[in-house]
Amino acid sequence: MGRMIAPHSSATPASAPAPTVRKAVVPAAGLGTRFLPATKATPKEMLPVVDKPAIQYVVEEAAAAGLDDILMVTGRHKRAIEDHFDHAFELEQALAAKGDTVRLDAVRDPARLADIHHIRQGDPLGLGHAVLCARHHVGDQPFAVLLGDDLIDPRETLLSQMLDVRERYAGSVVALMEVPEESVHLYGCAAVEPTGEEGVVRVTGLVEKPSREDAPSRYAVIGRYVLDPAIFPTLERTPPGRGGEIQLTDALQELAAEGTVHGVVFKGLRYDTGDKADYLRTVVRLACDRDDLGPEFVAWLKEFVAGLESGQAAESDGNGESEGGRIAA
Repeated sequence: MGRMIAPHSSATPASAPAPTVRKAVVPAAGLGTRFLPATKATPKEMLPVVDKPAIQYVVEEAAAAGLDDILMVTGRHKRAIEDHFDHAFELEQALAAKGDTVRLDAVRDPARLADIHHIRQGDPLGLGHAVLCARHHVGDQPFAVLLGDDLIDPRETLLSQMLDVRERYAGSVVALMEVPEESVHLYGCAAVEPTGEEGVVRVTGLVEKPSREDAPSRYAVIGRYVLDPAIFPTLERTPPGRGGEIQLTDALQELAAEGTVHGVVFKGLRYDTGDKADYLRTVVRLACDRDDLGPEFVAWLKEFVAGLESGQAAESDGNGESEGGRIAA
């Protein structure tokens, strides 16, 4: 068990390295109401993104960053998640008998990514409560938290960068992304100060889903965190906030006031699967990037879009205004 690191209040790196982070927590207890009826019996985390469930991308990201101990915080009706990251002996035997090594490896891969554990959150009391449920598993070690609605492109190294910042500065680290002013109300928003290091800032305050007028910046907290174990006693005394839930942002705000929270500004590829339109965009983008699917799919996509455009042109009236344009107006 690693020792707890004392709070470090300056923006300069800590003199002694923090313990290496090996554990990750993946909250997966949400009801997925925005995807009903698909999520009535299927966890939203298991919805396919091309040919893998969304949550597998998150676990692969954690494993690629060297995190080999992963705790899934699940809820009722989430058994499919446990089954996916377990061995399926009958299926594996059938594929092995056919000599289908490609699909056999694909089936075995989820169980080989890391040492994966599961715990139930019970009552859905918010992200802060889900993190608090991990306390006994994590102990006094720093740990990462990865949210399944945010998929980071596998070619990016965001989590590794955050782990490096944690090693050098101690405390907690959040991932930040600059968003349009009209979107700040959808995120936790950070007030920041420069550290003198490009891409790394000190977080001085956090506000959960502020109005445009009250937002301290356009830096939104996205779904990646590296947390110091000091977050646990802070969460225990954090009262329910927005929506009657225990907000992780509120607890991090208290730690930020102590000068122990830093942010990594991310400018890479991020895919939001939080609503239907963004989910569909994610599937299309990742399919286009696949070597085995991309060329054929992109060619079809171009033809499909061209067909849509020519169809709209054919529906235009004498003034050049299409039926779709009149409806939109």
